[in-house]
Amino acid sequence: MSNSDKSIQSNQSNSKNPKRNVLIIGAGGVAQVVAHKCAMNNDVLGEIHIASRTKAKCDAIASSVVARGSCHHEAVLHTQELDAVAVAAVSELIQNIDVQIVINVGSAFINMSVLEACINTGVAYIDTAIHEEPDKICETPPWYGNYEWQRKERCAEKGITAILGAGFDPGVVNAYARIGYDMMDKGSVTDIDIIDINAGSHGKYFATKFAPEINFREFTGTVYSWQNSQWQSNKMFEVKRTDDLPVVGEQNSYLSGHDEIHSLSKNLDVPNIRFWMGFGEHYMNVFTVLQNLGLLSEQPVTTAEGQEVVPLKVVKAVLPDPSSLAPEYTGKTCIGDKVKGRIDGEETEVFIYNVSDHKEAYNEVGSQGISYTAGVPPVAAAMLVATGEWDAGQMVNVEELDPKPFINLLNKIGLPTRIQDKDGDRALSF
Repeated sequence: MSNSDKSIQSNQSNSKNPKRNVLIIGAGGVAQVVAHKCAMNNDVLGEIHIASRTKAKCDAIASSVVARGSCHHEAVLHTQELDAVAVAAVSELIQNIDVQIVINVGSAFINMSVLEACINTGVAYIDTAIHEEPDKICETPPWYGNYEWQRKERCAEKGITAILGAGFDPGVVNAYARIGYDMMDKGSVTDIDIIDINAGSHGKYFATKFAPEINFREFTGTVYSWQNSQWQSNKMFEVKRTDDLPVVGEQNSYLSGHDEIHSLSKNLDVPNIRFWMGFGEHYMNVFTVLQNLGLLSEQPVTTAEGQEVVPLKVVKAVLPDPSSLAPEYTGKTCIGDKVKGRIDGEETEVFIYNVSDHKEAYNEVGSQGISYTAGVPPVAAAMLVATGEWDAGQMVNVEELDPKPFINLLNKIGLPTRIQDKDGDRALSF
């Protein structure tokens, strides 16, 4: 796809009959943000259903929405107990409630069952990460080809809108990549480097910024990147870069495998697409010890007492719940894309990015900044599906859609975008 290609067109007829009511699957820190933001925009999204394995967690989120006065209009909040691994259970719930959009912010292990249920029932599907199998890590790329993309044809046949990876990374950074790509001369983009920095502090000895079981899995296998128009493999912490970034200053980051590379390498004609994650020395030291001891393995082991356990699940059990970090979290995040190419024949690089504040996120919705940046974008995507602008009637990744309404909406609902280029640093809107 070149920068002269058009994004996938939406089904504008739906703007006359907007899809409104939303089912949120999941009850962690990201789900809390999603629920609050859906409530704040319930003139578009209407009634809100929250479902997870533990109904009490859903009830707590609903209570938080009410207590903080997040509802834009008087809203009806519903909570449900749901085993989202079971396709039949998810399908039955969707059929029994009046929803048109499912926002899946549960574990990446449930993507296939939730997506299947949405295809079965004819409702729109939005998620924030690629599906994973509990016993597999870093499968052969592109990972989307192993799972979600195998259902592309069925979504198209039934006219099902399925928007994949609509969090921040993947998600917003995919839109940033598309914007940077389209700014450049046709065929001139050589590099897209996605940089994710959390310059915040939670005050704990050690914790992960989201679910430990998923967080660690990103870094314990092979690091896959797209370089010279082919897949390259490295080890974690093998390749480092240093950048002087807006607000957060000079930061180190390391080449990491990540979801967005697997779709961007297919959908944009760019020879080098890499993802870089920031880590402090303390995090790297603790991670290395856990890894070397085998405590980050997803494969079961048997204790001396004959009990079978999965080391990674044990580590997850003893680490702080990421949602519990929110009250004491301070500092900021900086996440964005550096895109290199030519504009009017001149070699150039642009940095399209967002800076978010942990304390501000907590004050608004009761979650820390990592959950906030992950939770706001799928709500924006749902709103664009509801109004018809992103109701594609097929399965898409974010970079295949028009990024302009997405960025404009994010600017309004909590995640403003900025750009650094030869003209300086400024807010970006369309």
